[in-house]
Amino acid sequence: MSDRSPLHERHHRLGARFVDFGGWDMPVQYESVLAEHRTVRESVGIFDVTHLGRLKITGEGATDALRRLMTNDAASYEPGRTHYTMMLDENGGIVDDLVVWRWDEDDYWVMPNAANSDTVREAILAESSAEVDDLRQSTVMLAVQGPDAPDVLAQVVGEAPRRFRTLQQGEIRAAGTGYTGERGGEVGLDNDAAEAVFDAFIAAGAIPCGLGSRDTLRLEAGLALWGSDIDRTTSPLEAGLDFAVDWDHDFVGRPALEKQLEEGVGRRLTGLVMEGRGIPRAGYRVRSGGSEGAVTSGNISPVLDTGIGLAYMSPPVEVDAPAEVEVRGKWVPARVANPPFHR
Repeated sequence: MSDRSPLHERHHRLGARFVDFGGWDMPVQYESVLAEHRTVRESVGIFDVTHLGRLKITGEGATDALRRLMTNDAASYEPGRTHYTMMLDENGGIVDDLVVWRWDEDDYWVMPNAANSDTVREAILAESSAEVDDLRQSTVMLAVQGPDAPDVLAQVVGEAPRRFRTLQQGEIRAAGTGYTGERGGEVGLDNDAAEAVFDAFIAAGAIPCGLGSRDTLRLEAGLALWGSDIDRTTSPLEAGLDFAVDWDHDFVGRPALEKQLEEGVGRRLTGLVMEGRGIPRAGYRVRSGGSEGAVTSGNISPVLDTGIGLAYMSPPVEVDAPAEVEVRGKWVPARVANPPFHR
């Protein structure tokens, strides 16, 4: 049986349709994916993302463990900051990509992907004696996203978190983070306060949105999805995520990345915009000159009103190069683009 958010019945009363996300029964849409996508691009939407991992890491050794396990150096971010990072295997493959909220010297919230929460938790426990608490069963996580999100967050929380900054107001913890390419923040709070706070966000103007539109929003913003665009078979250098690699500290997988950096990558994650009719679905073949590859994520961009996608191309290709995507046996013209697509 799937886990459920404490807000499950509230979502049901609002007309949500549910699907399984990482073992959790979560809202995929209310009105429509397209309408909810446009809401976030034009005003403000609210997502229940309680299915995502939330690990509280505290005590002596917490910082050292995160430094050893993650590509970004946790020690270089002072308390009150957040950062995007990755956990790699010894071959440089991406075990997970995640966000870290730093509250104090050895006090963190670590946000893995839903499917990888246990893997990350076990790795941290094996690395140090720090205390690791799984917060998913005791807390709710909400994402308030869109150009009007800062105003709505200020009304409900008291102030809006600044980009990649944390704040705490009573029992509410928040950070200026998200997965849509829009302004806003993510909010963590205890289960017993969840419905009242959720309703307060709606009263302030936020529109409930499902995880279907969250996926189209992140794709339009060019944000990689673990399990589709990145996984243990891909490296940060291949995925264009080297901005989240801090070379000033040692971490698992660093020697493999250094070797790849020296030799050069043979493929790279590339953005695609269709110039003909068709949607570049995952697995579709792509070609551009002497380069070939396959789509990892694709859909219609509601902003561009055309198909967009991400694909690994080998050898790497330049932005604006002509390309073709094989859609149902027919090669359809496209061009190589540099995300975010909606900007």
